[in-house]
Amino acid sequence: MSESQTIEITKLLQAWNAGDQQALEQLVPLVEKELRKIAKAYLRREYNGRPLQTTELIDGVFLRLIKGKPVEWQSRTDFFAISAEIMRRILVDEARKRNRAVPQITLAEMPDVGAPQRPDVIALDEALKDLARLDPLKSRIVEMRFFGGLTMEEIAEVLKLSLKKVKTEWSNAKRWLYRELSRESKESGQ
Repeated sequence: MSESQTIEITKLLQAWNAGDQQALEQLVPLVEKELRKIAKAYLRREYNGRPLQTTELIDGVFLRLIKGKPVEWQSRTDFFAISAEIMRRILVDEARKRNRAVPQITLAEMPDVGAPQRPDVIALDEALKDLARLDPLKSRIVEMRFFGGLTMEEIAEVLKLSLKKVKTEWSNAKRWLYRELSRESKESGQ
């Protein structure tokens, strides 16, 4: 994405936040490709079928953004980070609603923690909630990196942290999640 598009998206987000509905209409085509990429990554991680299609997931994000509490957007990366969080919530809600074998996701993107397990989306959601209670920063970084696909540089920008701090927190969060999910898997006999 070019710098001019990034600036335009940020301006449209701020205009939308100020109540300009036309800004939303202009924003959708600019962010749809990236949202589609994030949604496909989420759905690709599922191993027990797809409860939703990519378009449904994106529509769900916009519906929750429009009907939810107004967000004071800081930048396009902030928008994508929040959108990724909403996608995760939608998938968890869908898995719970269907009351079936929940989608499996992979922690393969976390190579420095050993042979990853394939926890279900609900187990990962619970682990992230636990992590958020213990260390909200680590939880937010995992969400942006793993689910949102943001680069370390983008995460540092959104959180206004140094790149070194983000990398350290990411590494520690991955180890913590791996331990939690491995422990939970052993306790449930999987």
